[in-house]
Amino acid sequence: QVRLVESGGGLVQAVGSLRLTCAASGRPYCMGWFRQGAGKEREFVASIPWSGGGTDYSDSVKGRFDSSRDNVENTVYLQMNSLKPEDTAVYYCAVGHHDWCTRASYAYWGQGTQVTVAS
Repeated sequence: QVRLVESGGGLVQAVGSLRLTCAASGRPYCMGWFRQGAGKEREFVASIPWSGGGTDYSDSVKGRFDSSRDNVENTVYLQMNSLKPEDTAVYYCAVGHHDWCTRASYAYWGQGTQVTVAS
């Protein structure tokens, strides 16, 4: 079992930036980022394979968010730039079942970190 701990959320003004961190207790395979806004369903944000290449982003964040990972530290990052009020949500990281990624079927989830973007 892999335990995940997210950090880095907070309150930021629109067009500002935040960097989320997800620390894993074990070897993380594919790592995914998801978010859930108030009254909304959870949605895929980004994923990054074990190799670090072939990252995938949802259309709503492509060009603004960047995911990277440090496999020595078992840590994944989500750099969020040009934030918009509609990015406000609880952000979760998750571990996939394999080294490669899909947008679904993740095995373990973190507790989430709140990101609030003020207009």
